[in-house]
Amino acid sequence: MYVGSMRKSFKDSLQVLEADTQYFNQVHIGYEWNKYNQTHYDHNDKPPPKIVQGYKFNIFYPDLVDKTKAPTYAVDMGDRSIGGQTCIIRFHAGTPYEDIAFRIENKEWECSHKKGFKSTFECGILHLHFNFKRYSYCR
Repeated sequence: MYVGSMRKSFKDSLQVLEADTQYFNQVHIGYEWNKYNQTHYDHNDKPPPKIVQGYKFNIFYPDLVDKTKAPTYAVDMGDRSIGGQTCIIRFHAGTPYEDIAFRIENKEWECSHKKGFKSTFECGILHLHFNFKRYSYCR
């Protein structure tokens, strides 16, 4: 009887359960005050349409098996992308966690720390913050 209970506890300890990934995301939305919008829109009465200016992803991985390997992310073009306007960002962590993916806008990232880019993994939290590049209009 003692051997049977030992086998059961050893078998239970080997099972790897898929853990749900917890995350906290923010979409940075704002106005783009280019020359056209300054001419045709007003700040108080009729503001221009809001656009997505960037994203902040905070993904929690408290129970990683291998804590020396940081989770990674990859950006792929999705199958259902309409005219190439959206893409899929996929986060991969390791054994107890499934991959998690989000659909974001397909624009060029601003990769400067001074412009808000952050990609760190500390205390079991993956931080990925980025803003999109802003282009000034030139004829």
